[in-house]
Amino acid sequence: MQTYTVLRVTSGGEVVLFEGHVRRLGEASREAVRSFGQAAVPGIYRVTWDGRAVQAEARGASRLVEGMPVRLVVSPYVDQRGRFAKPAPPSGYDAVRVAGVATLLTDAPGREVYESCSASVVAWDGEVVVLPPEDAPGVASVAEAAVVARVPHRRARVLVTEPWPWVLINAVVGTCGIVVPGRPGFPPHVRAWLDDALK
Repeated sequence: MQTYTVLRVTSGGEVVLFEGHVRRLGEASREAVRSFGQAAVPGIYRVTWDGRAVQAEARGASRLVEGMPVRLVVSPYVDQRGRFAKPAPPSGYDAVRVAGVATLLTDAPGREVYESCSASVVAWDGEVVVLPPEDAPGVASVAEAAVVARVPHRRARVLVTEPWPWVLINAVVGTCGIVVPGRPGFPPHVRAWLDDALK
């Protein structure tokens, strides 16, 4: 069975959030992923592991752009429960992606945000970082796992009606600020905590 991830290789030949990507691909991929990172040109890659070898395809820039607008769309995985392995393309996410816009994926009534089409959603309730519940449908995120391990947080429903600031996180860009009309910006000092966890 193939497993899939998207990762970034630094100019020093390191895979950002290496341990998280190994957990996603499977422990047997460890040395292959390490060797790939050391030999690869710095950049972003789609990577699959078939149990024997790593296959990698270079990607262009991330679709996440600082300050991008958002839209709300019912999640294509709304009927699933809990986190699932990152699907390789083509997947249900392809149909909800729009260039230059962060599509926030919700429950059927559009009240609760689960994730975005390309990242996890993190909220700030004024006291602590808030992550969506583990039973919310969405990708088992490498970036979210790093935040869970390194940043004080709680899990709660991220409601559209709750005026908490939001930021997006993924393993390629780290944090990405979004513009949500009527919603305050994410606190810079809290974002710095997340950035540190995602290095």
